[in-house]
Amino acid sequence: MQRRSFLVDVGHVVGCGTLAACGHKVAGSGAAQIPVANTTTTAARRAALYGLLGELPPRNRGISARLRETTERDGYLLETWELDLNGMETVPAYLAKPKDLKGKAPAILFNHSHGGGYDIGKLELVNGRSYLQPEPYARTLTQLGYVVLCIDHWVFGERNGRTEGDAFKQMLWEGRVLWGMMVYDSLRALDWLCEQPEVDASRIGTLGISMRSTMAWWAAALDERLKVTVDICCLTDFQALIDAKSLKAHGVYYYVPSLLKHFTTAQINALIAPRAHLSLAGIQDPLTPVVGLDRIEAELNQVYAMAGVPERWRLLRYDVAHQETAEGRVEIVKFLQAQL
Repeated sequence: MQRRSFLVDVGHVVGCGTLAACGHKVAGSGAAQIPVANTTTTAARRAALYGLLGELPPRNRGISARLRETTERDGYLLETWELDLNGMETVPAYLAKPKDLKGKAPAILFNHSHGGGYDIGKLELVNGRSYLQPEPYARTLTQLGYVVLCIDHWVFGERNGRTEGDAFKQMLWEGRVLWGMMVYDSLRALDWLCEQPEVDASRIGTLGISMRSTMAWWAAALDERLKVTVDICCLTDFQALIDAKSLKAHGVYYYVPSLLKHFTTAQINALIAPRAHLSLAGIQDPLTPVVGLDRIEAELNQVYAMAGVPERWRLLRYDVAHQETAEGRVEIVKFLQAQL
């Protein structure tokens, strides 16, 4: 499969026609240059990406919420909420807050992972996972002064009433896409988070590992309110995954009809620019073939350089498989503190 045109809309490049025409050296998979669209806007590309996600509930439907309980945890307050985000099923959520919070604070939309832990879901925020560092992110982030929201996604946590396969198949029959409904819930959760009185809606980031690493960069590509993106161990180049014969490495939730006709991984992530984006990967991770990391990094290096903010994009690689490293946690904290 040949690389398709790399569509971007950044700064002085718009109207040049190609990266090469603007004086930029082009890297990639053998192509002499990567054409740049000068007629398609970023907003139109976002709309096109969102349009691939199947039939979705209206984005402007009202959101209702019920506070179930508030508990004091390890140095922070944990609220358990029931949110009506989609009109189809209740979405349980955790909202973690610094214990002595005064005034408005920055916030993180935390995305729980998959890992076959269908009964875990949002519990990952407060209990961690085996492939994350020992300190759960609820404590790490609240100690840094962030308010943190994590929802149970479809078929996970308290929403684990049917299998992933059954949900995927039923939604397909109904004209829906499981990943699309997951993305929809994330964006509506962001809507709700922005409305919370203790949250500074101008300072919101998103973070996740594995399945929800992918959610972090999809959500940020679609919504500019997410000012910082941190994805851990799932910046997967689609074509590299096909070439490695590793499609089985990802669950069925991951697959969106017709996506490859319109977008590469790099093209989706280019929609995040010029906002801050930190990616962390293990070079032994079968979910992210190294050749694909090379491809994405080269293309996003160009996008951020052309936007005049090369320091806002970083890809850090570690000699591990599918896991967060201690060094990586340090870099994540530093990045969030610097960019948010």
